[in-house]
Amino acid sequence: MKKIRPCLALLLFFIGGATFAQTDLQPAAIVKLTKTEPITVKQLKAEIDQIEKQGGRKLSAEERRQILDVMINERLAIQAAERDKITVAETEINQQIQQLRAGLAQRLGRQPTDGEFATAVRNETGLDLPAFREQLRRQLIAQKYLLSKKETLLKSIKIPTEAEILNTYTLNKTKFVRPETVGLSMIMVPYVSSGSGAPSKTQAKEQAERLIREIGTSPAKFDEAAVKGQGNNAGYRSGGGYLPRNLEAQQQVGQELMSIAFGLKQGEVSRLVEGPTAFYIVKVIETHEQKNLALDDIFQLGSAMTVRDYIGNAMLQERQQAILKQASDELIQELRRGNPFQVMEANLNW
Repeated sequence: MKKIRPCLALLLFFIGGATFAQTDLQPAAIVKLTKTEPITVKQLKAEIDQIEKQGGRKLSAEERRQILDVMINERLAIQAAERDKITVAETEINQQIQQLRAGLAQRLGRQPTDGEFATAVRNETGLDLPAFREQLRRQLIAQKYLLSKKETLLKSIKIPTEAEILNTYTLNKTKFVRPETVGLSMIMVPYVSSGSGAPSKTQAKEQAERLIREIGTSPAKFDEAAVKGQGNNAGYRSGGGYLPRNLEAQQQVGQELMSIAFGLKQGEVSRLVEGPTAFYIVKVIETHEQKNLALDDIFQLGSAMTVRDYIGNAMLQERQQAILKQASDELIQELRRGNPFQVMEANLNW
């Protein structure tokens, strides 16, 4: 018997592993509007795991069931769209991707590399780029189907009137205050603590110190270096933007850079400043005092959007979200009519 026990233990190990794999491949639900499509326990677990990582907490049993309902609803919409021959072209997906890249470029002050964009997508969604594209495709198909079925309801959304905008502004006037702000031109020499192919902190500091020696306090030399920093082979980057004097901005750039930026006069160049991921040299190009904003004032410096535009857009978006929810709820109820799906309750106990 002693000789058999190790073999028996090994056999039980493989049986146990097979049972685990089999459980994960079993359906949590089956959608069958136009075809039979299982949602496996593995797929459900992956979705739950992704949401738990993003939220930083474990989901309750009720919340897990809500996620399964969302997955069922999506598959019902996709099957209905396929039935109605609604498709999404690659160009439409690419357009959405380009919009996301443009948003990232605005935050960075420059165009992101392919690697930076892929990392941003992974950090935000937990998905690699190919998986994110597939998710985006499915979302666009479901959106197209919704628009095709609820066009009348969606067209009922009313644009906010001038009187409504004015009333909202009056009730929230004390919130429309632009803090003291400086417009900066910035040179950045990034570094990492470790990693192949990237400059070390020591290497970045050497280059940053060479730059500050060349620039000194000369605005003209700063501008020359900033132009060079827009190239791909400069070894450093340059950009610009507006820095408001508030806690949120200070948490992003650090107290030292905040203090130095607001201590400079317009046109002055800073000394070298060390940040958490880069060394900086900045030049102040604009200064703006704190201001209570009127309806026709620019809401955010660097854009053409006025306070009136901001309020109108926010009100319209709120109305759109409410109508979209109503339209989505109605459509899901219609798709679920007749129970074209089955939930495997016995496979949800894990």
